[in-house]
Amino acid sequence: MTASHFQSIDMFHQSFWAGVWNNQAEELQKMIAIIDYKMGNLRSVQKGIERVGCSATITDDPAILADAEKIILPGVGAFEDAMAELDRRRLVAPILAAVQSGRPLLGICLGLQLLFDVSYENGQHAGLGVIPGEVVAFEGLPPEYKIPHMGWNQLELRKPTPLLAEIKEGAYCYFVHSYYAIPKDESVVASQTDYHGFFPSVVWSGNVYATQFHPEKSQHVGLQILRNFAEIGS
Repeated sequence: MTASHFQSIDMFHQSFWAGVWNNQAEELQKMIAIIDYKMGNLRSVQKGIERVGCSATITDDPAILADAEKIILPGVGAFEDAMAELDRRRLVAPILAAVQSGRPLLGICLGLQLLFDVSYENGQHAGLGVIPGEVVAFEGLPPEYKIPHMGWNQLELRKPTPLLAEIKEGAYCYFVHSYYAIPKDESVVASQTDYHGFFPSVVWSGNVYATQFHPEKSQHVGLQILRNFAEIGS
């Protein structure tokens, strides 16, 4: 062979492996999709996923959600506005399709509440209906219990779940919320938290997981939870 033949073969190999590496990088990026509907601290969640050695794509593209292996539904703000944005961006159907397909989904804070049938935040508003139940306000609390419930509080573990692997009883996580979920089936409650009465802090139903707290703000406990989610099904 001439030198030009060897050069051509070498260029082919470089091109081939570059394509393989690019495809692998794209697959890693598609593995976990963080839903972007402009109502969450998306970059913080993405950085949390990256800190546990995985990659995540922030997206509002239904096609990317359809291709993702796992989905995260974060959320900060009002329930009604969040559902309106999900509808406007045509993201409700891809979320429900992911749930029906068995792919793991993680709701965070408002994302947990959106998974339920209905919220009574500033009226009555339909949710995604993935988990039967309702979302209600903290009411009748003594003056020392401020609303929103904001800051560090403990998890009381109710049942084993892959999301809480390696998490110890009484672990502290960071909360910011004025409403909480009441599932129709209490068996979906994986952990509860006391704020002058217990509310679900982690729910689990099949391939659907959700935290009322912010794992991305919960230091080593939160990172372990994000790692657990990333490893589900691996």
